[in-house]
Amino acid sequence: MLTMNDVIREGNPILRTVAEEVQLPASEEDTQTLKEMIEFVINSQNPEMVEKYNLRPGIGLAAPQIGISKRMIAIHVTDANETLYSYALFNPKIISHSVERTYLPAGEGCLSVDREVPGYVPRYARITVKATTVDGEEVKLRLKGLPAIVFQHEIDHLNGVMFYDHINQDNPFAVPENAKPLER
Repeated sequence: MLTMNDVIREGNPILRTVAEEVQLPASEEDTQTLKEMIEFVINSQNPEMVEKYNLRPGIGLAAPQIGISKRMIAIHVTDANETLYSYALFNPKIISHSVERTYLPAGEGCLSVDREVPGYVPRYARITVKATTVDGEEVKLRLKGLPAIVFQHEIDHLNGVMFYDHINQDNPFAVPENAKPLER
């Protein structure tokens, strides 16, 4: 079982490395890792598990965050309509996105970042992602709202990008061009 001890923190060079594509069909080892990743994200949202294992609640995790430089992400998040988006994916890729952008008014956080980083993180309001599920099925997902933001955050990790790289350094709370806040 993965715990916060398995999560590497900012400063580790793996977080700044472009992760490798996973060879498909996925090996047993990669499949097991991805299953453990989604289990970790789900556990981190369960108050009993959080207390028992000292977990920090999260809604997404990318393999580089546990020291594995491979293109795998796990996401477990609900949107404004309480629809659950729970995915464990190999080689996710954004194949299209909206011109319109969005951002979370409270900013973003990250399990690999132990400090508050204030500022707006501009994201695409809508994206389409192509990926392969943990079960080997190819999927195409159309996402908007919080799920779209979380997918972009996790896919950034696969490209060695941290959320705060997107924050305007001169004016962290400058409203990004073409962007509307996502109210949660």
